[in-house]
Amino acid sequence: MSALSRASAQYSEKIDTEGLLGDPKPMWRQAISRLLAIRSGQIGLVIILILLFIAAFADVISPYNPQQVLIGVEQVKKRDAPCVHFLGCDTAKPQHIMGIDGNVRDEYSRVLHGTRVSLTIGLTTVSAALLFGVFFGAVSGYFGGWIDMIIMRLMDVILGFPSLLLAIAIVAVLGPGIQNALLAISIVTLPQYARVTRASVLSVKELDFVAASKVMGASHRHILFFRVLPNAMTPIVVLATLGIATAILDAAGLSFLGLGAQPPMPEWGTMLGSERNQIFSAPHLVFFPGIAIMITVLGFNLLGDGLRDALDPRLNHS
Repeated sequence: MSALSRASAQYSEKIDTEGLLGDPKPMWRQAISRLLAIRSGQIGLVIILILLFIAAFADVISPYNPQQVLIGVEQVKKRDAPCVHFLGCDTAKPQHIMGIDGNVRDEYSRVLHGTRVSLTIGLTTVSAALLFGVFFGAVSGYFGGWIDMIIMRLMDVILGFPSLLLAIAIVAVLGPGIQNALLAISIVTLPQYARVTRASVLSVKELDFVAASKVMGASHRHILFFRVLPNAMTPIVVLATLGIATAILDAAGLSFLGLGAQPPMPEWGTMLGSERNQIFSAPHLVFFPGIAIMITVLGFNLLGDGLRDALDPRLNHS
């Protein structure tokens, strides 16, 4: 083996063992430690863990099937006010913590199961938009040229429309339903991930460890997906966390308009839409789903803020 080959092999081994190729694992471990020390991140994480617990065990926690009509089962009327025995409600009456909805179903059970629906909507839409948005943004930023121009102009076309109006138009064409609503929300949010990924990749690909990988003969695929992209994920992760909250709000808005989840699915936006005219006569049927949406969005926003602070290298973390 020539001296040049031996030096190249030693350099390659040093790079791999010392992590000079931009191994992001230590950074993420430090970020998680910092996140757990940030108050907003702590609160957001607790809220989300509680919501995940409710979603996972909604069948156990809820006293009724969310679609069960209680006519002939209990002596209740539609839109009955909440009855909590602990707070002084007559023990002779059946207990319904959040009251009865307009179809004589237990509101508490529907709100609990709505947690599962809303979290599924948020995670599914963001995952789809993240997958395609990161791919297009990474390819666009890494290769540049005509590939960059075509992809970014397509993203600009989508961004040229107000997101909720575009989502409404897509669902109106495809037909109302939860699947079409998920598809519409994924499409309108995809450009955000593509543009953020592109900007991050443009900065990372100029770093020394990328040049070292090219000198060592690594393929473009390996450099992009195993060297550049893992080190460009910081702003994308923060955006995705905040995007879950936005997706839940958009899905609730579509369902409120009758374009998203369809009755009798226990989705918070659908529950608000079906009882919106009862805000004065039965305010509990609007209050509880609205509070559930607010708490869920707040949890993801707080976690996103905490992640942003934990991952920002410009901040002085003690």
